[in-house]
Amino acid sequence: MSDEKRTVAVLGLDEHNQEVLDRLPDADRYRFLPLLTIDELQYGDEIPVLDLLAKAKAELDAAGPVHGVIGFWDFPVSTMLPFLCAHAGTPGPSLDAVLRCEHKYWSRLEQQAVLDDEYPVFALVDPDRDTEPPENVPFPMWVKPIKAFSSDLAFRVTDAEGFHDALTRIAEDIGRVGEPFSDLMALDHPPPELAEWGGRTCVVEEAVEGQQVTLEGWARDGELHVLGVVDTVNRSDVPSQDRFVYPSTVPSSVVERMASVTGKIVRRIGLDHTTVNVEFFWNPDADRLTVLEVNPRHSQSHAELFADVDGAANHLAMVRLAVGEDPAMPRREGRHAMAAKWFLRRFDDGVARRVPTVAEVAEVTRAVPGVTVDVIVNTGERLSELPDQDSYSYKIANIYVGGSDEQELADRFHRCAEALPFEFDE
Repeated sequence: MSDEKRTVAVLGLDEHNQEVLDRLPDADRYRFLPLLTIDELQYGDEIPVLDLLAKAKAELDAAGPVHGVIGFWDFPVSTMLPFLCAHAGTPGPSLDAVLRCEHKYWSRLEQQAVLDDEYPVFALVDPDRDTEPPENVPFPMWVKPIKAFSSDLAFRVTDAEGFHDALTRIAEDIGRVGEPFSDLMALDHPPPELAEWGGRTCVVEEAVEGQQVTLEGWARDGELHVLGVVDTVNRSDVPSQDRFVYPSTVPSSVVERMASVTGKIVRRIGLDHTTVNVEFFWNPDADRLTVLEVNPRHSQSHAELFADVDGAANHLAMVRLAVGEDPAMPRREGRHAMAAKWFLRRFDDGVARRVPTVAEVAEVTRAVPGVTVDVIVNTGERLSELPDQDSYSYKIANIYVGGSDEQELADRFHRCAEALPFEFDE
């Protein structure tokens, strides 16, 4: 590796990910340059993606030599990166490959071409015109836009009435992401049938049951390299995520099958010079492995987990790939045997009357070892107006926990959650 300090532009760099980057083992080798803000990229009433692209290119031009461009977030960050890498002349994935991952229906078609039965039954529907569910997809089913993020506008339905209600809800808000996604699709050359349907389209899929697991890795020169596998533990009361746990508890034989399936998808789609994560369901009773989603990036939600267990956040692989270096990663060199990211949730809407202060958070993290707290609601904010929420509950804090085993993780999380003072007006 060269001793030259590399400038890496980070699209939508926020305070939390800045801290993660600064803690990388060789962070002093890089200068991380913020490129646009996450507020202007994701949190506005509209996402003027073509204007944002032009502004990001102008900021790159003004920054001087840039050795790499990265971003950790879903749309529009992940879809803008191919344009910005090309503009800066740095390594990165192609727009076509990214779209084949991010367009949920196109992604299913690509999976269907190379996999056996590791994908669910699926179909396209138009929320503005269709009134009946597709005949080939059984209930229960998931209805979701062909492009969304954080499970927004994704609904699990069990009958025709629920299907109709889901489409009605989706049709009201699908344009916020669907329309700018269509703008970027138009700059590629998608199959005519996909271009005709546009971004105001939904994919309907059979609801697959099982343990949810995510393979994290990176792709270069047509080959997949596995970073690790993370468990997603979902709640039993509502279809919301409860926590991520690393390392996964699934058998090594299942991990090998996940890697084989992911490798086929990477080669089919042509993903290159990028991190990647593929979410799966594994049904241990039927021993069935099913692809849930393919993402042309790693999960920034897993960063602290890899740092705690392996000794470096998965951000390191993305940074090294972006500047053309070998993304060799440490393994099992962290301070904890296991780590988890817990979501502290509230299930009724409300306005935050009181949230933990910086001093109160610091006191909790001193009292409970191995814990980091990220409060994500501010005093005066209404939960239903917060970004990055699913359709069933509201996240109010992320709690990262390291420990020796699952019981210690759970004990530390509950001690921390009970000590954090939140108050809401109904």
